[in-house]
Amino acid sequence: MIAVNGEELEIDKITAQDLIKQLGYENQRIALEVNETIIPRSKYADFDLNEGDVCEIIKAVGGG
Repeated sequence: MIAVNGEELEIDKITAQDLIKQLGYENQRIALEVNETIIPRSKYADFDLNEGDVCEIIKAVGGG
């Protein structure tokens, strides 16, 4: 189990990139924080998520 934006999600071993794809955030402007650390987009494919991780996905919104 991991927490994503406050909701528990049961996962097998996946990468951050897999999570983003599974949740439908591909090709969107987002920031990913895992355990209070921002993960650079360039690291998503190599960043393994583990049992108990707390993730926050923040979607960028344009405006002025």
